[in-house]
Amino acid sequence: MLFSEIIGQNHLKNHLIQSASSGRVPHAQLFIGSDGSGTLPMAIAYAQYLLCKNTGEENTGGSESCNLKFKNLAHPDLHFVYPVATTAEVSKHPTSDKFADTWRTFLKQNLYGNLFDWYTHINIQNKQGQIGVDEASEIVKKLSLKSFEGGYKIMIIWMADKMNTEASNKLLKLLEEPPSKTVFILIAENEKNILQTILSRCQVLKFNPLNQNEIQEALVAKYNTPRHEATLIARQSQGNYNKALQLLQNKENDLPFEKWFVQWVRAAFRAKGNAAVIQELIEWSETLAALGREQQKQFLEFCIEIFRQALLLNYKTPDLVYYQTTTDKFKLENFAPFVNGSNINEIFNELSEAIYHIERNGNGKMIFTDLSIKLTRLIHKK
Repeated sequence: MLFSEIIGQNHLKNHLIQSASSGRVPHAQLFIGSDGSGTLPMAIAYAQYLLCKNTGEENTGGSESCNLKFKNLAHPDLHFVYPVATTAEVSKHPTSDKFADTWRTFLKQNLYGNLFDWYTHINIQNKQGQIGVDEASEIVKKLSLKSFEGGYKIMIIWMADKMNTEASNKLLKLLEEPPSKTVFILIAENEKNILQTILSRCQVLKFNPLNQNEIQEALVAKYNTPRHEATLIARQSQGNYNKALQLLQNKENDLPFEKWFVQWVRAAFRAKGNAAVIQELIEWSETLAALGREQQKQFLEFCIEIFRQALLLNYKTPDLVYYQTTTDKFKLENFAPFVNGSNINEIFNELSEAIYHIERNGNGKMIFTDLSIKLTRLIHKK
């Protein structure tokens, strides 16, 4: 992976190149960035720069055989850790090594893929992945050995906020005093989700969402996308290159999120003073409860974005609104007056709370039923 292949984030590229060139390489770094900002590609490019002793943004000039290994993501001193769970193929004690071939395939398909894409790729269904204590033991074992090529050993921990408490505690000492020439690169989307004891041992680098022009130019250069189409996709992607690629391939979402959202808010409108509609909301909650937890979270994040778009319309900023509804007789401009300063904070808080409880294995039907009843009150708030 070349630094020049990474979209945007030039200030971070320069920082990493300069730190490596000067020999000031922190033993533990934490890359914080939202979905589609390029944290994982940057970690791989940085690892290649260090292990292959490359120079410059092109990330070349070092060991040719080392660079060739990186093309296949198979360098013996580069280790990956990522959230996993049991599947039909891995029935017990899941660790990253048991998914190594699948992981390489996933990265070759889309280096900017997110956690939901990964879970879909390995088909963990309704389970949530984690980085557990078995994984931590494997990390300790691997890093206790000498490097194969006599240089750095690099451990990339993707979605480090999915480490459970036991795994985190087991790695604390190693993060504080790692073996010689060992580099940890942890990746997460939200700094607040990392244990403070882990955070305090890392140098933190924050990745901004990509700007519209960077995404537009990447789509034109890499996929020969017509410029007018690339401009529209870049605007809709909101700084997320992974979302831009999904929009480009017309597969942003295979689930009818908009249909469910419209059913939900329409029922919430009718439920005021009409107890019979509560049963409709309960049935809607049962439909959502049958989804996998990552799909439930994605739906709630979709709802947050639609409410945000409606608020922007209500506050007379149509230039910032990109979403176009497709459901019959549902127009965002007609919905917008019901989303305002008196209810938006509470709506956002309730949706965020629902995501929090789903992540902690709460009962889906109870979560969505409670959320629905609260929406019937909030949507009518003047």
